[in-house]
Amino acid sequence: MSAPSRATGPVVVVGGGVVGLCTAYYLAAAGLPVEVVERGRLGSGVSRGNAGWVCLSHSTPVPAPGVVRYALRSLGRPDSPLYLRPLPDPAFVRWLWRFWRSSTPAAFRRGYAAIAALNRDTFALFDGLREAGVDTTLTRPGMVHAFLSPAEARHHLAVQREMADGHYPVPDDIVTGAEAHRLDAALSPAVRAAYLVEGEGVVDPEAFARALGEALTAAGVKIHENAETTGFRTTGGRVTALRTADSELPCAAVVVAAGMRSPALLHLLGHRLPLQAGKGYSFSVDLDPAPRHTLYFGERRAVASPIGGTTRIGGTMELSGNNNRLDWRRIVAVALASRHYLGRWFDDPDDLVGLIRDPWVGGRPFLPDGLPVIDRVPGHDNAFAATGHGMLGVTLGPVTGHRLAEYVRTGRRPAALLPFRFDRLRN
Repeated sequence: MSAPSRATGPVVVVGGGVVGLCTAYYLAAAGLPVEVVERGRLGSGVSRGNAGWVCLSHSTPVPAPGVVRYALRSLGRPDSPLYLRPLPDPAFVRWLWRFWRSSTPAAFRRGYAAIAALNRDTFALFDGLREAGVDTTLTRPGMVHAFLSPAEARHHLAVQREMADGHYPVPDDIVTGAEAHRLDAALSPAVRAAYLVEGEGVVDPEAFARALGEALTAAGVKIHENAETTGFRTTGGRVTALRTADSELPCAAVVVAAGMRSPALLHLLGHRLPLQAGKGYSFSVDLDPAPRHTLYFGERRAVASPIGGTTRIGGTMELSGNNNRLDWRRIVAVALASRHYLGRWFDDPDDLVGLIRDPWVGGRPFLPDGLPVIDRVPGHDNAFAATGHGMLGVTLGPVTGHRLAEYVRTGRRPAALLPFRFDRLRN
């Protein structure tokens, strides 16, 4: 495919989350005409309520050795950090089977290596966005990994040091007792061990999305909010227009970056994408003292982030179908998990209604091997997809957009995108 021609219309990006907006940004920066179509408001989907991490130390595929066994133990336990609710759906069963096959040590190492290679320019790209005037909101306070057991902390650090393999700095050892609390004053005395990975970052994801939208508007990019994509017009293996409920937009190329809506859109282009929602929960609360770092609560797999002058606490991976139903029990479970590490910031679960703000659930898009698809859509010269980023949409947003914009512009797949091709999903 040659670079899209101005004479045949803009590149239309479907999806106004961080991944879609970053793709639109780099396409526009390369001088291509671009339009963005978002069914709601920019940044109103999964980008809105996540933990905002920009990190290297947790950029790993979810399918990992032992994760399936852990998930099976969660059956019937809606308070479990990883909650699996079986569905009478053959597609869900097939997804779980492929997820299990991707949980071998060899598959995990391949997936981690692919994400690490893609992630290599992450912080440099965030710096470039800031230098270009985009208020990314990125700070890099570092991430404290907190544990209730020194043995668990040492095991986790050993695994992480092996994975890091020089890609990011990892401390030589853990700290214990009072030294652990000194890493971050918000940690409770119940935390018996911890370590700090320096340089890890955090953004306000909703504010970052708004800033990208403002930069796109300033660059002349037309943004269609509250516009549902209903179909495509195709001719001779090319998408020539995108249809919404109100209009038809001629296009030189189209990029589908619509999170959990991507399978329905790609199905219109003749492809099934085995995407499942890994539901995550979060809420905001004012703590005193508030965390200065991003925090990872090791045994309970929950997190806390300093965002917008408050603390966002999040967690859980819920595989219960492609829906956005908020299960209040899961909010309570995350709050109770955090109390082991942050102290008794509430006494009774009934108190939470008055203490927390913005309880949120979001369906993070997961493919069964835990890697995103960032590729041309087979059979269509000018259609591309960027979805399935799971919990890494903010971290991988700029590098996905940068690499995919190069692919759209030149027609040549960057080497870093080879592990994220479509045809791997046929195996």
